[in-house]
Amino acid sequence: MDQVILALGWLGIYAPVALGAIGSSIGCTLAGQAAAGALLDVESGYGKYIGLAAMPSTQSIFGIVIMFSLNREVSLANAPGLAAVGLLAGLAMLFNSVYQGRALVSAIEASKNKPEIFGLSLAPSAIVEGFAVFAFVFALVLSGALPQ
Repeated sequence: MDQVILALGWLGIYAPVALGAIGSSIGCTLAGQAAAGALLDVESGYGKYIGLAAMPSTQSIFGIVIMFSLNREVSLANAPGLAAVGLLAGLAMLFNSVYQGRALVSAIEASKNKPEIFGLSLAPSAIVEGFAVFAFVFALVLSGALPQ
């Protein structure tokens, strides 16, 4: 049983990176597909759509930083906390990236048809990013409270 608890601790250390990368890949793919489609429908301003497609990648970066903050010797005392913080933060990054990608698809679709709303159409995806920042900050705070 102790080996399972220790394995969960190790899983918790790596989970924010893995799950954040999976979510970022999905979110960037969704937004990238919409951006590629928009390139066919607009005459200029291609760069802004491609730039938007990269927005969900920040959750991978957050996951890397969380992983570094959790990285320590895994023991029976800290493994449950590492597992809980790492897995939950990783899931938050995964879902956040996917839903941010979906919000970006809507922003790209709306702004290609009505370019003057480009900045305003980004607000929902920025709000979604804010929730990733909350999860990121809370994971960092909690990681500091875990036993070394």
